[in-house]
Amino acid sequence: MRLRLSGDRTVHLGYCYNVLPGETAAAVCDQVARVCGPVRRRLDVARLGVGLWIAQPAARELRADPAARRRLAAALAAEGLYVFTLNGFPFGGFHAPRVKARVFEPSWAEAARVDYTLDLAELLVELLPDDVARGSISTVPLGPATVDRAAAAAGLARLADGLEAIAARTGRRIDLAIEPEPGAALERVAEVAEVVAAIGAPSLGACVDCCHAAVVDEPAAALFAALAAAEVRCAKVQVSSALVVPDPADPDQRAAIAAFDEPRFLHQVRSAGGGAMDLPDALASLDRGAPWRVHFHVPVHDDDFGLLASTRAAIAPILAAAVALAEPPHLEVETYTWAVLPPARRPRDEAGLIDGIARELAWTLARCAELGATPW
Repeated sequence: MRLRLSGDRTVHLGYCYNVLPGETAAAVCDQVARVCGPVRRRLDVARLGVGLWIAQPAARELRADPAARRRLAAALAAEGLYVFTLNGFPFGGFHAPRVKARVFEPSWAEAARVDYTLDLAELLVELLPDDVARGSISTVPLGPATVDRAAAAAGLARLADGLEAIAARTGRRIDLAIEPEPGAALERVAEVAEVVAAIGAPSLGACVDCCHAAVVDEPAAALFAALAAAEVRCAKVQVSSALVVPDPADPDQRAAIAAFDEPRFLHQVRSAGGGAMDLPDALASLDRGAPWRVHFHVPVHDDDFGLLASTRAAIAPILAAAVALAEPPHLEVETYTWAVLPPARRPRDEAGLIDGIARELAWTLARCAELGATPW
């Protein structure tokens, strides 16, 4: 939704729908009607922004088929929804039984990543409503830690050229929001700022994921200072929360975090001992340095995790810094892990998922209201 800030500034808030598994154009349209629209009605707002995940097969299909694009636009309009951002981080197969480090593939050193993101940009520029000045696409932080950085930088430069060509042709700007993640080639927003400044393309910016920043212990003041010093745009903030194990030497706390150990996604762990090992490796290791900060996106409206804690408190300072910017970034709640939460916390059905997403958005909207942001 569009929120009014001081000085005639606005900010857009929505939800990231990589929580849904479909990878065809028809599946995306179905999700809009089946889940995204009901979330808007559950929130009781007239218009709601969404951050779609359009996997590479669906992106190719939509680019090739104008009728499919019209069906998607019509489905969004019928449900009172608008698209202002896309999640271009997962290329495809994000809901396979085992994703893990494959989420970083293909890297920016590979042509497939560039071509996919250009497809998304072409789709987004067509989907953007008139009252959204520019769109954003979040993406992988170059790739895995082993990526060829020079080749990845060349891929980003090629993408930037493509985004400039789109802007020249359409008058609409799309920003690439590079999202650092623990264990990847770029772990911190400050590292993203350095890479983007070296390339020097105005369409390249950063995605600040609150969960990731908390796991690597990068506070709001430091990360926004790094972006300002490098003159790099914060294009997107993903509102998300990580888990904390206060004392991993406590057997009960280790058992509590073990309940979140699941085989699909990476759940990197940072501790006083350093490293970014996956949760099952951390549980099997002797590293008991306190506390553990665990990359497991948990619903932001929930802060009751028994013996565990969350990093939810780190969201507020990031939001405050973001909405204070002259040109605020897009805000997108991102909890893609609903289906892999421990059974007692997992939605029982689609109605439960819709309710949970709406609760997350309502919580985030309340935090924005505390900062003076009001619905347009």
